[in-house]
Amino acid sequence: MSDSQQGSAATIWTPANIVTCIRIGLVPVFMAVIISPWPQWVPFGNEVAAFQPWVAAILFALISCTDALDGYLARSRGEVTDFGKFVDPLADKILVAAALLALCELGELPSWIALVIICREFIISGLRMLAATKGLVIAASWYGKAKTVTTIIAILMFITKNSVWMVSQDATFVLWFNVLAWVVMAAALLLTIWSMIDYFVKAAPLFGKGIPAKEEEAIVDAESAAAQVIAAAIEANLRLSTAESCTGGLISGALTSVPGSSAVVEGGVTSYSNDVKKSVLGVSADDLAKFGAVSEPVALQMAAGSRLVCSTDIAVSVTGIAGPGGGSDEKPVGTVWFGISSKRGDRAEVMHFDGSRGLVREQTVCHALNMMAEEIRTL
Repeated sequence: MSDSQQGSAATIWTPANIVTCIRIGLVPVFMAVIISPWPQWVPFGNEVAAFQPWVAAILFALISCTDALDGYLARSRGEVTDFGKFVDPLADKILVAAALLALCELGELPSWIALVIICREFIISGLRMLAATKGLVIAASWYGKAKTVTTIIAILMFITKNSVWMVSQDATFVLWFNVLAWVVMAAALLLTIWSMIDYFVKAAPLFGKGIPAKEEEAIVDAESAAAQVIAAAIEANLRLSTAESCTGGLISGALTSVPGSSAVVEGGVTSYSNDVKKSVLGVSADDLAKFGAVSEPVALQMAAGSRLVCSTDIAVSVTGIAGPGGGSDEKPVGTVWFGISSKRGDRAEVMHFDGSRGLVREQTVCHALNMMAEEIRTL
């Protein structure tokens, strides 16, 4: 890890996290604007009251837009922190829940709709925490993102659909706007339910039974992750390569299974033996002897070696113990070191996965692809 990365990790008060905290702090302001009788406290209160829903809608839209801002700041500055990973989704949930409850209090929305959407957030958060205790990651799908965008649009329409200005318009326009608002809300509700089902399907192996699945099935969708990496690399015009030990070429296989991947994937090195690590990737024999193949120095040198050998912009490496044997007290089965190399520098991180050999390898593939996607976003 570079000095700059250590410095950014030493504090939670990065610009991105400050924006996120401001977003949470503005939620009570939004609630006051949409519910309280504040127009009565200002001059020309009756005239101002006609614009109250629109002020609330504009404020809600602005707060929602800060979600994209803090994400951009965190990625572009290389300041993705654990605090940010925790508080960013929390801020979104607080804002949406506050808006739904406000609409219920104003009589604009049936309470059961708000209950379904809010309960979904509790359920997904619970699943993510359960997966985290097992060292697993449940990848977010496009259903969840579509649900968030659709819900925000529906909330904005419900805030304004019965405003003084809106109801004073042509009756046909008012009717169709109301119909459209309900259609969008219905779509948000369906996406809420469907995305929750999608999470349960991916998390089924956590419960040991239920949806039939081979033990080797990954909880995260490697194909989807690989497709996102390829699409982002094509857009950014970045060349990719890999260096794999415990996965034996699975990461390259996932990337090259995506149509169009030849535009950005240069190749990969399957360095299953230490001899290949040394002769092809330039890994230090001394480091292999001192730290072992499953270590931070080796992961870093593997990534840098792949980037050099393949002449690429980004290279990812993995070296680990997939099992069922080979583990130790210091490095138990499921220990995997990851390396990433780009013009930003080289960095490494370690994960500890549970499950069979196949499941450890699949989780390793998905985590490596997620690292690659994150690196593309920061360049």
